[in-house]
Amino acid sequence: MVKLSKRMKAVAAMVTSRGILADVGTDHGYVPIALVEKNKVKHAIAMDINKGPLERAKKNIVENHMEEYIETRLSDGVQALQVGEADSILIAGMGGELVIHILTDGEAVCKQAKELILQPQSDIRKVREYLRLHQYKIVDEDMVCEDGKYYPMMRVENVAYDSAWDRMNEDTVIACDIYGPLLLKNGNPVLRRFLVRHHQQLSQILDQLEKQPWSRAIEKRMQEVREEIRYNESAYTILGAIKNAGI
Repeated sequence: MVKLSKRMKAVAAMVTSRGILADVGTDHGYVPIALVEKNKVKHAIAMDINKGPLERAKKNIVENHMEEYIETRLSDGVQALQVGEADSILIAGMGGELVIHILTDGEAVCKQAKELILQPQSDIRKVREYLRLHQYKIVDEDMVCEDGKYYPMMRVENVAYDSAWDRMNEDTVIACDIYGPLLLKNGNPVLRRFLVRHHQQLSQILDQLEKQPWSRAIEKRMQEVREEIRYNESAYTILGAIKNAGI
């Protein structure tokens, strides 16, 4: 039985389809192995753009006697996946820009899956904004802290149109993109800790900037940090707006 990190346990827990899983950027193949072991999925396709990780995944699959249930494919994003082939597509452990690239480049495949499980390591706001603007609805969110790092993750579904955003003002929408609509709505305790830490970090950055000789670049950055602090401080005051919008 494979042992998953706290982050990957939380990611695996978001898979609900019980069908066929495609794990994009599988690395060691631990998540597909764990999900098949627990009968959370009936079959899995472990995919990676690099041969090295894919060979490691193959080795682990064989060692866990999962060859009948898990196959491996060399693939750039979801290029080696057929439309409608996977019920769940997992994209975790990579930068947000790369996540967006995979969703864009493989839109036909991703739109046909029942669910996407996403765990970007950076540019979280950009990923949430992309989902909102491309007819994806965040239906579940979680956040864990492991080794001092915070990891948000989400399960999304393709929708024709999500009218909830029409019932929110711009500040609320931006706050949802930054911190996660369901993390905010549910008062996620890890997010609460993150907000406190993030506020401290932003305040320190602002303090350091204020001590620098004035320049237009410094002034611009100070304005950006002050805006980030404003959204941080208003995060929990927007709960009512989110719930009233039907998120």
